[in-house]
Amino acid sequence: MSLPAPVDSSQPLRVIKKVCVFCGSSTGNRPVYRETAAQLGNQLAASGIALVYGGGRVGLMGVLADSVLRAGGEAIGVMPRALAEKEIAHATLTHLHVVETMHERKALMADLADAFVLLPGGFGSWEEFCEVVTW
Repeated sequence: MSLPAPVDSSQPLRVIKKVCVFCGSSTGNRPVYRETAAQLGNQLAASGIALVYGGGRVGLMGVLADSVLRAGGEAIGVMPRALAEKEIAHATLTHLHVVETMHERKALMADLADAFVLLPGGFGSWEEFCEVVTW
């Protein structure tokens, strides 16, 4: 068994300024999902960390963004035009990026964020998270 390498104190620590959260467009079947999304949003705002997410006003996405905004934080959405035109986009975000494709959405979210979190969601949330981790 080997010990971990010592931390190189000459290198600055990476500061997390924006966290991308992948989560469901529904709230799921358990109240704990909503509660956790709201708690995460409150914690991000309290820590001065901006939220990057899918841009929706519904489901856990909406709960998360609403909690960030209520706590005075920054919420940045990234949504394909087709979804934004169906009025699923959150109307009071700090900023909403409208892109053409889901691939552009994932790429921009990855570019904007310093770290990534997966909350409960469906296969789409899981796929987005797995893709960004492999990048």
